[in-house]
Amino acid sequence: MLGPREIASDISLVAARTPTLLPATHTNSYAIGRQDVVLVEPATPYEDEQREWVEWARAFGSTGRRLTAVFATHHHTDHVGGAALLAKELGLPIWAHELTAARIDAPVARHLVDGEVVVDAWTALHTPGHAPGHLCLFDARSRAVIVGDMIASVGTILIAPGDGDMQVYLEQLARLAQLDAFVALPAHGEPVDEPTAMFERYVAHRLMREAKILDALRVAGEATSEELVALAYADVSPAIWPIAKLSVDAHLEKVVREGRVVAGSRDGAVRVVG
Repeated sequence: MLGPREIASDISLVAARTPTLLPATHTNSYAIGRQDVVLVEPATPYEDEQREWVEWARAFGSTGRRLTAVFATHHHTDHVGGAALLAKELGLPIWAHELTAARIDAPVARHLVDGEVVVDAWTALHTPGHAPGHLCLFDARSRAVIVGDMIASVGTILIAPGDGDMQVYLEQLARLAQLDAFVALPAHGEPVDEPTAMFERYVAHRLMREAKILDALRVAGEATSEELVALAYADVSPAIWPIAKLSVDAHLEKVVREGRVVAGSRDGAVRVVG
């Protein structure tokens, strides 16, 4: 486990090894709150990391603070791999959105909703798009925002059909940009010192990739998502094309819903309208 370290007087960070998407290898957990402490991201499924995580958490008691809950931003394994065990070991309830609660193998005691105060001035923001029940936490006092998997400072964020919705994800990035946050605390990588610019870059990058997909589709006439990957992602290593295909599928779901793309003449193929 990497850390712990203090981000602010009421924000502590540790990074535990998790089965996450490379090049990331760890998931950040945060402890927030001045007196009552909420532990964000019970992420690691590995026994050695869990032991260190519990020691980190219990140390807050020696400073006169009180552990109150374990909080999950969303249901993906690299965020809740230790949820049941860590909560039981510490005798704490798990808090999450109800759509996360329905997707994890651990009892969730409190279903948080958008705008609900979690601890001190930290407020839950329901930010689906990457995952249906994804929650961020925003502290209007310090303008810090815990962003889970909305952005990352190492690796990328996957929007996969099923869990993900590209249009909703872009809308929620725009919402986060409107917070005018001072710092963003992602699940993967270092804190982001200019988060508004990064939220906006993420939107611009996704729209750039979508434009490439549509341009490739116009040139091809019609194509499957597998065929579009090689055309729209020619600027990246073929090693990541299997992951890129999931992004292509997410973009195609979006533009089909918008009426800009329709089914082609071949099974699985699509074409641009007009």
